[in-house]
This record gives sequence, structure tokens and C-alpha cells, in this order.
Amino acid sequence: MSTPVIAQKSPIPTQVEAGQTYYWCSCGKSANQPFCDGAHKGSAFSPIAYTAEKTGPVYFCGCKHSANGALCDGAHKSL
Repeated sequence: MSTPVIAQKSPIPTQVEAGQTYYWCSCGKSANQPFCDGAHKGSAFSPIAYTAEKTGPVYFCGCKHSANGALCDGAHKSL
């Protein structure tokens, strides 16, 4: 299994809009963190869709090691 690039060792706070779908970068190579820009092409990674339930801030995973999908679960603290 491939290991993702650690984009940053902290969550990425982002304003989202209810009902909007965002595509989180799972490989860590996107220049548009936390979102996918297609940099994963040719790898084992693919973006993960996240649909916001409400408008407001969310904390996307920046280290790419979260067990909570696109959202931070604190995994960066052990890297």
C-alpha cells in the first residue's frame, strides 16, 4: 500500500456550504490543499468526496492519516 505525503501536521480549517460536495486530497500532493487538483493521477490514491451537512467551518485532515476520512481525527499528533 502507498503512503500519502504529509501536506501538513495540523488540520486545515475550511469554510464549507451546506449541501456542497468537496473533494479532499488523499495523496497529499495537491497544490490546492485540502482539495484535490489531480496530482494523484497514476497512483493508488483518489479523492474522497465530502458533502457538508451544514454551513460553517470544518477541519480537513492535513496529514492524510486520519481514520475519519477527510476530517481530522488528531492522527497528526502521533506522526
